[in-house]
Amino acid sequence: MELKTIQSRIYEIREQKVMLDFDLAELYQVETRTLKQAVKRNLDQFPADFMFQLSKPEWQEVITNCDNLPENVKYLPVTPSAFTEQGVAMLSSVLRSDRAVMVNIEIMRAFVKLRAMLASNVELSKKLN
Repeated sequence: MELKTIQSRIYEIREQKVMLDFDLAELYQVETRTLKQAVKRNLDQFPADFMFQLSKPEWQEVITNCDNLPENVKYLPVTPSAFTEQGVAMLSSVLRSDRAVMVNIEIMRAFVKLRAMLASNVELSKKLN
């Protein structure tokens, strides 16, 4: 799995880096419905700092600003769930598949690389100032 593919699916919402349920379902190769059911059966493992439901205005902003969204998700009747890095880590334990574990490892690497890139940009800005 390509790191850039995963990084392109990490969004900033509510000042947090998150991944959306439909992107995660595609990466895990399960239906979004299946992913949501697994989460619903284990809600106690997904506190608000691990997962949250996007508001309609937040979802509209994502649709407006992201040109790489699949066309079919733009008109969903329910807004997607957003998973923080910790929420993504928890998903592999509730999905319980080899694919989920493998994808999870790659997603964690993408989050780490993204943090490193952001940190280096901050350091570069300080040096330029």
